[in-house]
Amino acid sequence: MILQPIDFVVYAWLVIAVLSALYVAYDQFRNNPEAPVMKWGFVLVTLYMGPIGLLLYVMADKEPFAGTHERFIQPLWKQGVGSTVHCVAGDATGIILAAAVTALLGFPMWVDVIAEYAFGFLLGLLVFQSLFMREIMGGSYTANVRRSFVPELLSMNMMMAGMAPVMILLMMGRDMRAMWPGEPLFWFVMSLGITVGFLIAYPINVWLVAK
Repeated sequence: MILQPIDFVVYAWLVIAVLSALYVAYDQFRNNPEAPVMKWGFVLVTLYMGPIGLLLYVMADKEPFAGTHERFIQPLWKQGVGSTVHCVAGDATGIILAAAVTALLGFPMWVDVIAEYAFGFLLGLLVFQSLFMREIMGGSYTANVRRSFVPELLSMNMMMAGMAPVMILLMMGRDMRAMWPGEPLFWFVMSLGITVGFLIAYPINVWLVAK
């Protein structure tokens, strides 16, 4: 239901985000020779970040011509995008799930932020990094957890440094619909927060790739 002018922007953004994610999913799984975990990473990040995620996919991961993917993604800035996409896909999924659950349970914002951090970090570390990347990284699951802990911690901290202030500012603002998962405004605010978090986390991921 459209109650305020901002709702036009909210609905348009969410529709574009879904369409963008559908395109990335179609192109990734039909045309792009990428690792499965990265295919899903770009799909999720595009769903969360809308046209910005689509732009990142086209600029940094979409194969321009057959057989050119490995060469296309070689520049450091593109490797940094891929690293950030992988981290944010896991972290943001955990954050969104925690935010929805804590909101439904009626917990205060400070509990919400702690739960989002903890669940986002654990899902990113234990599932997206250590489990889904096991084929690429090699070694045992336990070894991958140890190996991924510091990079995941750094990336998660940067992401939350960008995301938490956006969520607190907009969810605690005048329109309390932003606090409820049943409202499109909630998902729009989450999208903005993830986008800012991605931008803040990107430099540390470039550094991690370089090192």
